[in-house]
Amino acid sequence: WRKNKAAIIWEGEPGEIRTLTYQQLLSEVSKCANTLKSLGVKKGDRVAIYMGMSPELAVALLACARLGAPHTVIFGGFAPQALIDRIDDAQCTCVITQDGSFRRGAEIKLKPVVDRALEQCPVVKNVLVYRRTGTPQEMMPGRDHWWHEQMAGASDECAPEPVDSEHPLFLLYTSG
Repeated sequence: WRKNKAAIIWEGEPGEIRTLTYQQLLSEVSKCANTLKSLGVKKGDRVAIYMGMSPELAVALLACARLGAPHTVIFGGFAPQALIDRIDDAQCTCVITQDGSFRRGAEIKLKPVVDRALEQCPVVKNVLVYRRTGTPQEMMPGRDHWWHEQMAGASDECAPEPVDSEHPLFLLYTSG
């Protein structure tokens, strides 16, 4: 009975409003988890999430949880060195990001920051990029993958990966 109730009600810039029901959220999370699996992410792998506020941020972190892949959310305003420090420390093999985000009416370009950081992070094998602003991006063949293209072919069924009660869900770094 709850599947058609609102799970996420999101209001973003510039004036967007979206609602995802529990059923839609489960479908998107499962598709994202299957997309990450297709990129080689498995239980125990670490994933960095560098995104602005959007429903896809919630989808990404829930997909990681579904796979048993601990994630670390990195604030979308941080510079490349902050990404390098966190990605290296966590040994992330995948980064989920956006082309850009909006904050106070201005576009914050996220993918170029990831590109600069990954010049010094050889452990990252894949970058999943959600198209939010539509700003053209340089995509590195074999490493960078568009969210919408990968999700289009993914199954919307993905059983959660069983994990031990002590298995880490996420890594939370301080800004200091």
